[in-house]
Amino acid sequence: MNTSSARTIPGPALHGFVALALLVSLFAWALSPFTSTATAQSTPGGAQQPLADVVATVSPAVVTVYNLATAQGLLGGEGQPTEQGIGTGFIIDTAGHVVTNWHVTVGGDAYAVQFSDGTSVEAELVGDDPRDDLAVLKIAPESVPATVSFGDSDALQPGEPVFAIGSPLGQFANTVTEGIVSGLGRDQLNTSQDFCGVYANLIQHDASINPGNSGGPLFNAAGQVIGVNTLGIPTDPSGLPLQGLFFAVPSNLVSDIAQQLISTGQIAIPYVGIGSYNVDPAVAAEFDLSVDQGNLVTDVTGGGPAEEAGLQNGDVITAIDGREITFEESLGNIVLDYDPGDQISLSVIRDGDQETVNLTLGEVPQSEFENCEQPTA
Repeated sequence: MNTSSARTIPGPALHGFVALALLVSLFAWALSPFTSTATAQSTPGGAQQPLADVVATVSPAVVTVYNLATAQGLLGGEGQPTEQGIGTGFIIDTAGHVVTNWHVTVGGDAYAVQFSDGTSVEAELVGDDPRDDLAVLKIAPESVPATVSFGDSDALQPGEPVFAIGSPLGQFANTVTEGIVSGLGRDQLNTSQDFCGVYANLIQHDASINPGNSGGPLFNAAGQVIGVNTLGIPTDPSGLPLQGLFFAVPSNLVSDIAQQLISTGQIAIPYVGIGSYNVDPAVAAEFDLSVDQGNLVTDVTGGGPAEEAGLQNGDVITAIDGREITFEESLGNIVLDYDPGDQISLSVIRDGDQETVNLTLGEVPQSEFENCEQPTA
């Protein structure tokens, strides 16, 4: 059994902040279903429904997710499943697909979901995405009590009201908290040098979430899912408590990844094949660069797309197809708008000279995800 887990997000952007990976707590599990539909409607004249009415509509589609381990029984057979993690999820279709976080499901031998009325059913893992911290489970279609739809996360604006529903500490199912969108396109948590837990383009908000909320939906005022709650920052480097710093994976990415997982059980991520640093004024000064934004190439993977295209260590990639790489829009974010096999044009500074490098994107090998590990407590 594991307890609430915490992630340390290293790197200069956070200066050692500890990121709370809103995953797990250890409390009793009871496991079967009920029925309704969940699509919030506007009142006559176009006025938005009261929040309580919207919550009542969508809440039945939000579930508590149980990650279970199966131990060997006394006579050599399988023993009773034991709970090793708890998170939150939400049902997206009448076929019974449930979206949650990868870090909620990783390492499980079996799964179950509990509905807001306390009944529960078994679930199976359809596929997962360690890169974006997403996973899809499936329950029996006849068990589906309600579904929710995705909204357009690209249409969000800072200050827009949002609310979250989840199971904090695994005890308080379908807890509702509200807040606002605090910021968009947050890449400061993206310190990963591999394909595990690449936190990029996140939605920042202040609707309170806690361990157990991981994988739960962040809704707009219309009751559409516009994000998946994934982590928060509880303290500064000295341990001083912080408030209202919570982050969600944007729904447009979630919807795309969920459909990939449902269709194939895995994700197809475009692959450049480099290791790099985000360039900022400090990096530019340290390496005597002529620009203070972009990506400094520090490693070129042998046999990968970058090597085949002729990228070299020390190159600074400043734009992709004319889109500048900035602090707000990272190389990784831009590349995600393409598919494996697409050709892109890279603007590169090499030895002080501006060059153009044409590169055909590859696909991240599935083996790259095998070393992704569950967060440690």
